[in-house]
Amino acid sequence: MNEEIAWLAWTGLHVTAWKLIGYTGALMFGGRWLVQFIASKRAGKPVIPRVFWYMSLLGSFMTLSYFLFSAKQDSVGVLQNLFPSFTAAYSLYLDIKHRGWHRDRAGH
Repeated sequence: MNEEIAWLAWTGLHVTAWKLIGYTGALMFGGRWLVQFIASKRAGKPVIPRVFWYMSLLGSFMTLSYFLFSAKQDSVGVLQNLFPSFTAAYSLYLDIKHRGWHRDRAGH
């Protein structure tokens, strides 16, 4: 998974499968703020939809796996993504505990 993906050579970047996982995780982790912005704009007040926590958790795990298992093996990246994983997991647990599994469905 650390070998360059040949069909992406036209980009001029050295892209590996691990980098694609890392890029996807970073986009997911950053994109959660767009989701939160849209939900707050619709509600007319600050809200954090449950998908924000799912995106946080998945994005953290994906970038964490990149820093752990790729040729990069960067301890700074590991620490940077390890702590948000715990926070997102705990926040998701609290959201489910206090609002139930189906809080984002219409009519609930």
